[in-house]
Amino acid sequence: MSLLCCRAGATRAAQVLDGLAARVAPALRDCGIQAVQVKSLNRRGAEYAEKDNGFLCVLCASAVRFFVLHVDTLVKCRDFIFYHPHEVGKNRMNPLDQIVTQAIADFAAAPDAAALENAKALYLGKSGQITEQMKSLGKLAPDERKVQGAVINVAKEKIENALTARREALANAQMEARLNAEAIDVTLPGRGRGMGGIHPVMRTWQRVEEIFRSIGFDVADGPEIENDWTNFTALNSPENHPARSMQDTFYVEGNDTSGKPLLLRTHTSPMQVRYARMNKPPIKVIAPGRTYRVDSDATHSPMFHQVEGLWIAEDISFADLKGVYLNFVKAFFETDDLQVRFRPSYFPFTEPSAEIDIAFGSGPLKGRWLEISGSGQVHPSVIKNMGLDPEQYIGFAFGSGLERLTMLRYGVSDLRLFYEGDLRFLKQFN
Repeated sequence: MSLLCCRAGATRAAQVLDGLAARVAPALRDCGIQAVQVKSLNRRGAEYAEKDNGFLCVLCASAVRFFVLHVDTLVKCRDFIFYHPHEVGKNRMNPLDQIVTQAIADFAAAPDAAALENAKALYLGKSGQITEQMKSLGKLAPDERKVQGAVINVAKEKIENALTARREALANAQMEARLNAEAIDVTLPGRGRGMGGIHPVMRTWQRVEEIFRSIGFDVADGPEIENDWTNFTALNSPENHPARSMQDTFYVEGNDTSGKPLLLRTHTSPMQVRYARMNKPPIKVIAPGRTYRVDSDATHSPMFHQVEGLWIAEDISFADLKGVYLNFVKAFFETDDLQVRFRPSYFPFTEPSAEIDIAFGSGPLKGRWLEISGSGQVHPSVIKNMGLDPEQYIGFAFGSGLERLTMLRYGVSDLRLFYEGDLRFLKQFN
């Protein structure tokens, strides 16, 4: 059997081998090598020799020393290659490659993070195989330590990369399992966006505006937070009027310029005053909007909607009020089969005053007189507060609840249904 030394360290390898003959010989005999012949070959010769089962190839001097310790094992590194004399030409792995392969297999077999950490300890722990390999470097000569340390670091890096990859795979699998357990089936058709609709009270608001615009009335809008003068005094409500009490009116923090508290308007009549003070007669206007009162039951709400109407000129009478309102209710309810009556009443801002009732000639409400509005001839004091001469101008005013009109039109018995947000109820009107 021949030992072939090649590459730049061939001569030195032979010298080292001769110097270690006493130690090398037993190891060689254990591998079946009875005689050793040291030769020097060039690279081409060494490549040829590796294919021959009768040769053992050594590529550098430090490899000879390592061979003494690991003569029965295939060893590969950057500077040398060893083959067991009986395995020359076969692709046999060295111990570090075996450790790496086994570590990768153990990591892949770990079913969870805990098992993976246990497998890690076998290789990278304090007593792990790679750690033991690192500890063994202290027994080697400096040249061999440098070479073997590089080999171990490469193997350690491969194991760490495999460990990181497996950790990520387990984490991804755990996340996927959790998502599957909590998942919304995204394969189902989307719900889409439902079509919205106009609230029945808003539909009534629009219908009222449309009708009154068709007969020449303007539409006014104004603030929902009012001062005392516009909401009460200008409308001829005395200081001791019950409506001014906190039991009937919502007051807010803050005072007006006269020092009186601000409030949420209790009707839209203040807009009649505001509009009249900004426009010259003849005045024909309606003022729809939200209003607020301390009241809540099946037919009353703390927040509700009103439409107030005003017509002021030099020759307006009660007959005009009756004609306008009769035509309005016939258009709104889309029927001529109804009657209107005026019942004497009292309001501080009109004189004389009347409640307006209607009676349908057919349908579920046939023959019943139903209160629908308050009305009257505008009080001279109110006309004066509008900045007009009550000796020259006269007019009428009325006020109707939009919820009341809506309830009569659609047959709703409880006003609270409009504000409960029940789509089953609201969808009926769209």
